[in-house]
Amino acid sequence: MFVVIEMVDTVRTPPWQFQQKLNDAIAEQLNKKLANKVVYNVGLCICLYDITKLEDSFIFPGDGASHTKVHFRYVVFRPFLDEILVGKIKGCSQEGVYVTLGFFDDILIPPESLQQPAKFDDSEQVWVWEYETEEGAHDLYMDQGEDVRFRVVDEAFIDTSPSGPLSSEASPDEKKEAPYTLIVSADPPTPNYSSHEPLP
Repeated sequence: MFVVIEMVDTVRTPPWQFQQKLNDAIAEQLNKKLANKVVYNVGLCICLYDITKLEDSFIFPGDGASHTKVHFRYVVFRPFLDEILVGKIKGCSQEGVYVTLGFFDDILIPPESLQQPAKFDDSEQVWVWEYETEEGAHDLYMDQGEDVRFRVVDEAFIDTSPSGPLSSEASPDEKKEAPYTLIVSADPPTPNYSSHEPLP
């Protein structure tokens, strides 16, 4: 679920941090820049793991800050394909079931990847698994807040960096796309919902 990634960046340290140790000041700036941010094709950055190398620092004309090229390792959230995780149902729509891990919300179980047979209840706005038993079918509702075990089947990165000023046709209220989304499956062999069957 979490991996350590080697990265290189030039870090700007403002003058008011010169009284700190250089490593501490750079660590603070790196976490301020990267923590809880998605790096394209890398994943969701969590926190600095360590600094492996500091190159020479420079102060440029007109800027009192120091600029240091830093080699470091960062803890990143990026599950591998077929990894099995447990999250909570955040909500449902016709597009599928949205799942959260608490610190990461952009997880979608598409309708075809739900346990079958499943149907969407428009009145309750939830997906329902029609669970077959010897006594007949039982409707198991995928309610918000319930635990769900799922398997990662795909991931999608979208470059959301600004490309220029908004055009006259663009709406400022237009829904923003998530920079990193996990597409997952709740199909067997990765059931179930903890309120119906306890997780091992």
